[in-house]
Amino acid sequence: MTSPQIYILIGIIALAGIMAVLVLTKKKMNKPLTPLSGLAFGFIIAGMIFGENRLVGYGLMGFGVALAVVDMVRKLKDKKDQKNYDQKNQ
Repeated sequence: MTSPQIYILIGIIALAGIMAVLVLTKKKMNKPLTPLSGLAFGFIIAGMIFGENRLVGYGLMGFGVALAVVDMVRKLKDKKDQKNYDQKNQ
């Protein structure tokens, strides 16, 4: 195996481990995976699959990470807005 293939293999194993943890602890999760975070996850996986062409692979991964960040910011904003709403209505 060449060096880039090893990094791709490590990335796939790490993502599989994360998915296994999410599936096993799904009953304990309060909120399911949002469509935007699922889409981000899909773009990251696609980036790993198409990693032979660096421009396409890194582009897909970068887009997936950007979607994940947008999803996190939206979740934090919604959580903050809900907290402010709860405080005003008490």
